[in-house]
Parts: sequence; structure tokens; C-alpha cells
Amino acid sequence: MRRFDMRLPAIVRLEGTGEFHTETQNVSARGVFFYLDRTVQAGTKLEVTLTFPPHVTLTEAVRVRFTARVIRVEHPLPSARIGTAALIEDYEFLRSNADFLSAMQSEWKSSN
Repeated sequence: MRRFDMRLPAIVRLEGTGEFHTETQNVSARGVFFYLDRTVQAGTKLEVTLTFPPHVTLTEAVRVRFTARVIRVEHPLPSARIGTAALIEDYEFLRSNADFLSAMQSEWKSSN
């Protein structure tokens, strides 16, 4: 899948722990990459909530919540943040009252 370099604010919730605020590095139709301040094991389930801004959606800002599974973890340096790649397994739009959102959700689901 084509990756899009997008620095979007994200909230990540890990199984059995609290939430972490971070920023995505890239996003595709099937995955997301971001950095965390802690190590996460491959296979860990998580939830990511982010907002696509108007210049991406060509309408209003759109909030999306993904359920995902960690598939790769990168440890560049001991003091650096941990790169985390996650496979998107499901998602939901948090605003669903516009026709655009319904059309986008249908198109995105058909590509998965």
C-alpha cells in the first residue's frame, strides 16, 4: 500500500495501559507508523485515534478511530523514541452525519 507522510496528532491506547499522545509519521489505507516512549511487543493490540485535517479530506476535519495490531517495532538508539508500525484491522469514523463520511467509509472498507 502507498504510504503518505502525514504528521497528524494521535492518541494511542494500548491493551491494559493508559493512553499516549504522539504523532503519526506515515499513514496508508492499511497501516500507521508512529513513535512511542515505550517498547511495545509485536502482536500487541491497540487503538489509535487521529484527525484528518480539512486539507486532506477536502471538507471538514474528520476523526477516525482504528483498532490495530503492532507488526514491527524499531529501536534506533537507547535514548530515542520507539518506532511502531501497526496494521489497521478495523476503523470507525467518529463523525458520521455528512454524506462525505459515508462515501469515504464505503470506499475505504472496499480497499481493505
